[in-house]
Amino acid sequence: MVAFVTSSSNLNGLVHKFDSSGKFYSLDRRIARLCRSNIPRNRKVWYSSVVSDNQNTRQTTTTTSSNEHFIPTQNNENVDKQLRPVVPILMGSGADIDRCQKIADACKRLGLDAEMRVASAHKIPERLLDIVKAYEADPRPKVYIAVAGRSNALSGVLDCAVSSPVISCPPYSDSFGGADLFSSIRMPSGVAPAYISEPGSAALFAAKILAIYDERIREKVQELQAANRERLYVEDVDLKTKSYIPMIRSQRENCLSITSLPGNLSKKQGKVRDQYEGKDYLVLITTDRQSAFDRVLASIPFKGQVLNRTSAWWFERTKHIIPNHLVAVPHPNVTIAKKCQPFPIEFVVRGYITGSTETSLWKNYEKGVRNYCGITFPDGLLKNQKLKENVLTPTTKEENDRPISPEEIVAEKWMTREDFEYCKRAALELFSFGQKVAKEHGLILVDTKYEFGRDKDGNILVIDEMHTPDSSRYWLAHSYEERMSQGKEPENIDKEFLRLWFRDHCDPYHDAVLPQAPEELVVELSRKYIMLYELITWQNFLCDVSGNATRSLWEAVKPYC
Repeated sequence: MVAFVTSSSNLNGLVHKFDSSGKFYSLDRRIARLCRSNIPRNRKVWYSSVVSDNQNTRQTTTTTSSNEHFIPTQNNENVDKQLRPVVPILMGSGADIDRCQKIADACKRLGLDAEMRVASAHKIPERLLDIVKAYEADPRPKVYIAVAGRSNALSGVLDCAVSSPVISCPPYSDSFGGADLFSSIRMPSGVAPAYISEPGSAALFAAKILAIYDERIREKVQELQAANRERLYVEDVDLKTKSYIPMIRSQRENCLSITSLPGNLSKKQGKVRDQYEGKDYLVLITTDRQSAFDRVLASIPFKGQVLNRTSAWWFERTKHIIPNHLVAVPHPNVTIAKKCQPFPIEFVVRGYITGSTETSLWKNYEKGVRNYCGITFPDGLLKNQKLKENVLTPTTKEENDRPISPEEIVAEKWMTREDFEYCKRAALELFSFGQKVAKEHGLILVDTKYEFGRDKDGNILVIDEMHTPDSSRYWLAHSYEERMSQGKEPENIDKEFLRLWFRDHCDPYHDAVLPQAPEELVVELSRKYIMLYELITWQNFLCDVSGNATRSLWEAVKPYC
């Protein structure tokens, strides 16, 4: 809590006490005298008179010569000594409250305090001037926003009465077929309010002005502008990938769902990948199979190509952190990899608390679990909230994976302490790098899983896949803060809508035969996989539509077998 001392040569002073929201309250004269006695003698002060809005008492406000610092109260509380800027929003009548609220909400997102007042320049000009005088005596940096239509005298009168910038943001008016532009922009000489018609833009302009005083506001402005750029980039890729729909639809019956290579290669079939063991290398074929609920739900055109190419893109860009198993990508669905002995632990790294499965961090936290994988989480976290720091929450690679702490990993002899610490460091560095790149591309890398193995020379490598739509969760960055403030789920690009369809139309855990996924859902999921690939890599997705999948695969991998 901080206080401003008010004083005058012929009047007893009052103290205006400001709380963290920027609102102020009057204290009695005894406290005023006490506070005045504690003003440093060597600090120059000046006084300006104001007329109280709700009293017949004249008040004057004392500020420091720099006009940049609060005067602390006697209890020596730790207060932010920089004055917090404010945006007074003045409206001609209560009919403008909705528009003013939009401006206030936009100010809040930019880290600005906003205070709304009703005062008509036509009907109660003396009231308007009283309010203005009180604000002018308030030492906080400020920008005024005036909201009045038809004959917009409010912004003109306000601009003549204050020394701070004034923005006119008149409401829509049926009488003029829109906002009353004429009276808002044609001001007499010497009267200079700015005119901005969109509420959010008016708040942004105010923030850019007040950013001169407050670096935190400058950072908020930069974040907003970055979000606007990210939104446009996402909209462009979204629109562009919609042009792929006819091609996706044409490949519905040409998905790579089953592989069978000639020769005596040993084959292991996973949910999505088929692994063939050659003499010196592994052949990993990423199919178009879509898995969930521990089974295959459908085949999604081009999904395998997206996953394989995304992993290759990330492997190439993270070699400075840790070497990987990638040898070559001779086919869009194929990775030639070094043979490694995998560690039986999945390294799950999280930057946010979220998830919907029973083993997810959020579901456990929601049930009251506060110690998860050896990490203690504080009370009061919200779903989808960013964690204070990235955390590693390992799981075992068993028939039913289970979360496990680092101490248990070593005690149960899943890994040695030395190997675990090496992989932990690499996993956290990979994730931090992935988050940085994702942010530059308009995305949030929420969480992911890494797998590690040891090659024949004893080196530990990162293996399997990296930062793909199957192994990672991505959100759209530009809308995250706004949706969190509204209690909404972040915007994502993933397979959840297909999972929900099956959950609504069958029992995917127990039914022997599942219904066929609707074509429109399959096509849309394929488009979203391609969209995410282009957002992550900033590269065009070049689709391989070769007819004989098995033949083309064998021709590609034969040199390595």
